[in-house]
Amino acid sequence: MTREHESNLPDVPEGIIRHFEAWQAEGVDASNCPVRDVLDRTGDKWSVLILMLLACEPKRFSALNKAVGDISKRMLTQTLRSLQRDGLVERTVYPTTPPKVDYRLTDLGRSVLEPLAALIVWADKRHEDIRKARETFDREESLAAQLSV
Repeated sequence: MTREHESNLPDVPEGIIRHFEAWQAEGVDASNCPVRDVLDRTGDKWSVLILMLLACEPKRFSALNKAVGDISKRMLTQTLRSLQRDGLVERTVYPTTPPKVDYRLTDLGRSVLEPLAALIVWADKRHEDIRKARETFDREESLAAQLSV
């Protein structure tokens, strides 16, 4: 159950809160929300990791595949194509035999690193808290399910 009280309000800049309140007042269709549209990409399972892997230098497909480890080649291809489509990653094919291909961040891709860095630091710092909250929730849900039988 969610409770609304002052501790639920993080230290969010007033301008952001007013911005979202204005969207709600205008009846903005959530399916067309620009924030949602962008976060759909950066919030998927693989994109943030791939963007961070490309932060320092361009990488070839095989190097990305090896660095991520548990991503299928098909999913890596799809994720890279989506990042290309969004203008965050650039694919360069070099005229060699066999052709050499690498992936690098665009200027737009580099611009997302700062907000991603803040999210990554937060996730790293709070991961244990989130893991414990999940365990508590799952335990309580399991107990509630047993009691309702």
